[in-house]
Amino acid sequence: MEWTRILRGCFSLLAPLGLWACAHGQPTALESGSEPTAGAETAQAAGKGTLIIRANGEDFVRQGFTSKDGWAITFDHVYVSLADITASQADPPFNPEAGGKLEAKAQVIVPDPVVVDLAAGNATAEPILVAEVDAPAGHFNALSWRMVPAQAGPSQGYSLWIQGTATKDGQSLPFTLKVDEELAFTCGEFVGDERKGILDAGDMADLEATFHFDHLFGDADTPADDALNTGALGFGPLAALAQNGAVNGDLATLKAGLSEADYATFIGILPSLGHVGEGHCEEVKLTS
Repeated sequence: MEWTRILRGCFSLLAPLGLWACAHGQPTALESGSEPTAGAETAQAAGKGTLIIRANGEDFVRQGFTSKDGWAITFDHVYVSLADITASQADPPFNPEAGGKLEAKAQVIVPDPVVVDLAAGNATAEPILVAEVDAPAGHFNALSWRMVPAQAGPSQGYSLWIQGTATKDGQSLPFTLKVDEELAFTCGEFVGDERKGILDAGDMADLEATFHFDHLFGDADTPADDALNTGALGFGPLAALAQNGAVNGDLATLKAGLSEADYATFIGILPSLGHVGEGHCEEVKLTS
């Protein structure tokens, strides 16, 4: 009986301490095991990864090719000035050929304009790195960007600067084409040998802005009656503008020197340069 009274007394003293601990937010012995651990930080970081955005002029730019009218073209520099690069998880998937507005449930934006040289590196170089951004996990099935005049660098003042050499029948013509047209591209999912833009938490995924310069010059390896070649300018009309053994033209020079039809073809092709692999884009000319 005496021991029972002593134990009851001890419990009566301890109970208020336990109540005080709960009232003041102090962990009890059972709760102390639930304190935050390093694993909580890992859980907090889950759900994000790294999205790597690249620009690709394809083998046409890296290795050169022959135009539809027989000019062998190689490129020294192809500067493209990009702004407002935005990767989206579009829901529903965006179809640029159907029109309509892109509806995104998640987006990441490259904050600053960037100029890339699509011809940088050797013939087997990888597509050019544009940016790496933290992004929520998911399927980035749309990519958009603007082409705007560069603010600095060798292509300052131009959204597109194409520099290279064209050769035919023993004649070799260095050329520089400078475009200050401002364009906007909104593209759907990348189309190619592999899917891109599928980002798992804690992992990396690629997206690619692709530029098809065969649309401008045509391609001798494609049938002459293919839509690619029937719609292309070729290099011959540009070669006819050569002075002192070189072609050097901005839009004003091209407008003055080309026929009205050829200039219209050149201007009309520019919005079709942007793709995502073989996937199409909705194009808008912002200047004329």
